[in-house]
Amino acid sequence: MNIAVIFAGGIGTRMNSKALPKQFLKLYGKEIIIYTLEHFEKHPEIDAIAVACVEGWIPFLNELLEKYRFKKVKKVVPGGTTGQDSIYQGLKAAEAIAHGEKSIVLVHDGVRPLINGELITNCIQAVRDKGSAVTTAPVIETIICSGEERKVDGIIDRSKCLVARAPQCFWLSELLESHEKARKEGRLDYIDSASIMSHYGKELFVVDGPVENIKITTPMDFYTFRALFEARENSQLFGI
Repeated sequence: MNIAVIFAGGIGTRMNSKALPKQFLKLYGKEIIIYTLEHFEKHPEIDAIAVACVEGWIPFLNELLEKYRFKKVKKVVPGGTTGQDSIYQGLKAAEAIAHGEKSIVLVHDGVRPLINGELITNCIQAVRDKGSAVTTAPVIETIICSGEERKVDGIIDRSKCLVARAPQCFWLSELLESHEKARKEGRLDYIDSASIMSHYGKELFVVDGPVENIKITTPMDFYTFRALFEARENSQLFGI
């Protein structure tokens, strides 16, 4: 079984949207999280979806799921106080969905809507072949190391660097095991699934993702999303 875990537990303080969490901001009348969920809903290899959502917005999300006729979203659960905790809640929901069946889990941000079906396919296959899949993008600018004195301590060869993005995909049982270990140790500060799996000695493999696979966190990200979305739509329309 292949299960997508979408975490949308944040309220988006950097977006300055005042009323709406960032995942519910609209582009052309459709919420960002709906654009994201549609990729997994439409993919033939995705069997189910679990969403960890801001608790107070769960009724609104359920209304959207009904409006857009999602069939694969099997559970919507409250997110946690941190990103790590939200992912954990989503993983526990995925575990309930799997009913003991060995499953691949694809962990993805609710505000990362510019993925595609090919990436989902490649991630699933990478887990089958190698046990993990961390979506990446190339680093295109110079990377500088700097310490407390704010001087340049070193410049890293960017040809050897990649930016970790999402989906990040693993066998569900292995990712849950690492989360359980971290919780027992009181470690609640991991920023993503790749970090927690790396800490507990899991071998990680990368999958190339589209360069436009950004996370919408700030107003500038939203404007970039709009421009990229329009460019993608125009390319389909005009065959560019």
